[in-house]
Amino acid sequence: MPKFSLPLGPKSIQNENAVVDETSWIIDNVVSDFLLMPGGVLYMCMLGYTFMHGSKVFSMLPSDAPVSYKFISLLMACTGGGILVPIFLNGLPVPLANDAYPIAIITSFCLHYYFPILRDVANMSKIFKVYLIVMYESTRAAVVTKLTMLAAASIPPTTFSFPLFGPIFCGTLAGCGGAFLPLSKGLDPVKDGLMPPMQTALFGSSVLHLFLSTSLSDGCVDAKYKCQVFLALFFISVGIVNAFDLTVKLEDDEGVESKDKKD
Repeated sequence: MPKFSLPLGPKSIQNENAVVDETSWIIDNVVSDFLLMPGGVLYMCMLGYTFMHGSKVFSMLPSDAPVSYKFISLLMACTGGGILVPIFLNGLPVPLANDAYPIAIITSFCLHYYFPILRDVANMSKIFKVYLIVMYESTRAAVVTKLTMLAAASIPPTTFSFPLFGPIFCGTLAGCGGAFLPLSKGLDPVKDGLMPPMQTALFGSSVLHLFLSTSLSDGCVDAKYKCQVFLALFFISVGIVNAFDLTVKLEDDEGVESKDKKD
């Protein structure tokens, strides 16, 4: 059955003989129109994505570091997964294939370099921070979805009827590859365990790939876009929880033992 796209998103236009999609509400709403980043929303989210990476890079680097070092560090942090995964798949790295990313990175670099007060505003304003997290995680979800599906289409199947681990590895790197660049870091980024972006990228790419590559997605209209919406919501939820430290605080061992004795 052919599918047609509306200007603002991947909403299917169904004819009289088509089966009614009872889950069309997932992408037929304002929230999904934003999370799927159609049109100008894409560039706005890319700017928020690169700005948030810039906040991390400029906070970690010494203030007297050369400008070129800061810029290259920001470039690798923003496009690490988009550099490594296409190289693995014999494709073009994202900074070379899409001019929008370098433009967003240069813009964010200038904002951080010439107006460092913006970082303080982002740290003090919870509303602004949530807005940045939404744009950051929406972009990351789109990258994980795109590169996971690209890997699934590029890697030939071997043991199973579809490539199993390759797309999951690529999808995971797509969501956290910047942490490993430059490659001189080695395994230091995972020395203390997987960071939250790594965990969410691994879980998200695994669920996405297994759903789209198996019979689980049979009969699901616009399965890719619906998966991307749920993936973005998952990334945003985890990002907000970690940013504002909303995790449940567990008592220490002594407190737990004393509580158990009272019970």
